[in-house]
Amino acid sequence: MNAFLKFLISALALYLVTRLYSGVSFEPGTTWLGVLIAALVMGVINALIRPILLLLTLPINVLTLGLFTLVINALMLMLVAALSPLNVSGFGGAFVGAIILTVLNWLIDLVMPEKLER
Repeated sequence: MNAFLKFLISALALYLVTRLYSGVSFEPGTTWLGVLIAALVMGVINALIRPILLLLTLPINVLTLGLFTLVINALMLMLVAALSPLNVSGFGGAFVGAIILTVLNWLIDLVMPEKLER
């Protein structure tokens, strides 16, 4: 149940990014199913591809004191946009959208307890 709730909250965070920043949006007419599909694609990409890219770019990440992770996050958002009904207006839009999404997820992690009581 905790994983499903986290998935729904991540979908809500992705939707909030599209409402807060015009550089990231959903295609016109996208329903909540499209938002959930985009969140699912993002979860799969973040679970499978992002760790590999972070490992491959570790030397650059060390040299930039971790700031290159923002570039990786923007690239992941662009990949999600290519595979789902999400639209991103170029790399700059993906970069700002990834920063907003990171802040939203950080705030969600602060508020949401690690383990929910049954």
